Amino acid sequence: MVSKPFEKPIRVWVGLGFPRQLNTVTDAYQFSVEWCGNSPEQRAAIRACKAALVGDIDAETARGVFVAFARRKDILVEDGEFPHVAGKSHPTYA
Repeated sequence: MVSKPFEKPIRVWVGLGFPRQLNTVTDAYQFSVEWCGNSPEQRAAIRACKAALVGDIDAETARGVFVAFARRKDILVEDGEFPHVAGKSHPTYA
């Protein structure tokens, strides 16, 4: 099994609002397996990553399934989104 890189990395929120970048199918597979839960979307992401790792599907198809999982769980970092603390604004300096 050779890890296949994504054309565009996926960024997900982890921990206390820290982004993590997933560059390859292996990264996405490991994240999916380690994620707490057992939702249908998570299981689909795991299956898609496994299929991509053995060459049954391409990396971009697996990426799409993983992105759907991350979006459903509200952990996908959308383009242009930056970490923030709810209810807090950036400090202003005088």
